[in-house]
Amino acid sequence: MEFGMQFFPDQWPNPKPAAQYFDESLRLVDMCDRYGYVHVRIVEHYFHLWGGYSPNPIVFLTAASQRTRKARLITGAVLPSFNNPLKLAGELGMLDAISGGRLDVGFARAFLPYEFRHFNVPMDESNARFEEGIEQVRLLLEEENVSSKGRFHSFANVTSLPRPTQKPRPSFYIAAIATPSSFERAGRLGHAVMAIPGIGPTPTEFIGSYRDAWKSAGHKGKPRVMFAVFMLCHESREEAIRIAKPRIEGHMASMMDAVVEWAAGPLSKDYPNYEKMYHMMKEQNFATQVAHRAAYVGTPKDLIEQFHEFDKVMGGIDSASLQGNYNDMPIELAEPSVRLFGEKVIPHFARQKAAAE
Repeated sequence: MEFGMQFFPDQWPNPKPAAQYFDESLRLVDMCDRYGYVHVRIVEHYFHLWGGYSPNPIVFLTAASQRTRKARLITGAVLPSFNNPLKLAGELGMLDAISGGRLDVGFARAFLPYEFRHFNVPMDESNARFEEGIEQVRLLLEEENVSSKGRFHSFANVTSLPRPTQKPRPSFYIAAIATPSSFERAGRLGHAVMAIPGIGPTPTEFIGSYRDAWKSAGHKGKPRVMFAVFMLCHESREEAIRIAKPRIEGHMASMMDAVVEWAAGPLSKDYPNYEKMYHMMKEQNFATQVAHRAAYVGTPKDLIEQFHEFDKVMGGIDSASLQGNYNDMPIELAEPSVRLFGEKVIPHFARQKAAAE
């Protein structure tokens, strides 16, 4: 198992302005190469304290690419529903060049009703926009002189510039949370999957469906699984819990405010059972996040044991994206946690990987 950094801003300008949040986040990115964090990942969301500081993950990842020379840069994830594929493909090619070929592209369907409303995009078009957008971006990155006539975007004889530094293109991830179809789609298309435990149903079964779909489609290589989780590492278990608990629950409260429209019931045929997911999410707290293996809080020894158990339950995890500065976490608390995890936990798994090879 490898470990990277996940950034999911949960902020208003007061008390933490964007300049402060990004300065602190990039200070954490500075630690990647020294301690062996293998990727940096950030979301795309809009208009709300839950994620809204990051309307374009490519901007942050470009800055991050100059603070680490080894870690991969992962969009976690861009939203085809709100992006023109011509613009998106060009920006991704640019980031791949600036980073020296370290980009991985994660795509997500989007699920926040107010985002669709403000962009004037019907939620019932979500699946169609998602699949069309990914395919058009793939064509633009892989090929030159491309034509595509889509339902939402069409173009003829276009060569996207700059061309990707990685050939034929950066790897793709599909974000999947609550429905087996999302996991199966990722496997069928031959893309890696990024998931979040503790949001919807426990994804154990869904990961099996993903791997089965990959195998049935006849793809070469190995299916790749990444999870995003909370992390707080401290020499004292009690102190780790004291620091992390209110901030994990604060992050969950921000999320519930963002998804509250789902409480009224079904909003779109493209999102079956999301109202049920809302009520599951409403029951989440620190204890349930730990129980569902969405939060890793404690001493280095605790975290090593917890991640080994998670890896066993999931039948193997390739990568974990660690949120280390969630909610109002001060940098004075985030930095020691990220450093201690890098000093005590990452080397343990690195030695295991080396021994297995």
